[in-house]
Amino acid sequence: MTALIESALEDLQRKTLPPQHPALDRLCLSPVPLVPEIRLHLAVDAVVWWARMEAEAKDVLPVPYWASAWAGGQAVARYVLDNPATARGRHVLDLAAGSGLAGIAAGLAGAATVTVNDTDPYAVAAALLNGQANGVDVTGSQEDLLVGDDDGSPADLVLAGDVFYSAEMATRVLPFLHRAARRGATVLVGDPGRDFLPADQLVRLAGYDTDGELTFSDAQLRRIDVYRLDPPAAPHRR
Repeated sequence: MTALIESALEDLQRKTLPPQHPALDRLCLSPVPLVPEIRLHLAVDAVVWWARMEAEAKDVLPVPYWASAWAGGQAVARYVLDNPATARGRHVLDLAAGSGLAGIAAGLAGAATVTVNDTDPYAVAAALLNGQANGVDVTGSQEDLLVGDDDGSPADLVLAGDVFYSAEMATRVLPFLHRAARRGATVLVGDPGRDFLPADQLVRLAGYDTDGELTFSDAQLRRIDVYRLDPPAAPHRR
């Protein structure tokens, strides 16, 4: 564990409150709407939490995506728990893991190993804390796996929830996922139909209605889909 992740982990542990506490600038261990089997350390109010973090740091900080249970991650987690054979006995990478929700679901489904990867040390710390809360052993990685020509991971199951939220991220993450699929890994993507989702390259596996139960900026979403990214077909030879 790096010093940055260790420092972030200690900070998050100090700022976790009991359920029903009135403070808005803290974390609370809460059940996930689509995956109530799992509890995560989530911000009581993500915007207020972000403001507090920046005030303490006296600097501009990355958006704390890990402090909310985003739609795509919830859908992947739900799919994995409903189809445990998908993860059982496999080496799992939760890419751009945020809270670590998808990886934790894989651990509960019987994965052999779970690695949660995010470039934000607070996200890795949150995923480790959430793994502990759910009895799942996860390994944290802060390495930027999207750099270079190799997918940099031995995982045979790659989970990617809500990774197509911007043009820049989509441009970076799609080649990585293609590389993983080409070497034989199963690649699952969860997405509510964001603008940069390469839907023409994906096979839809399942869909989940949210019934308006999502929070933060996903509250308006009503359906989330899970897809598989297959390796491109080999060129036909005459």
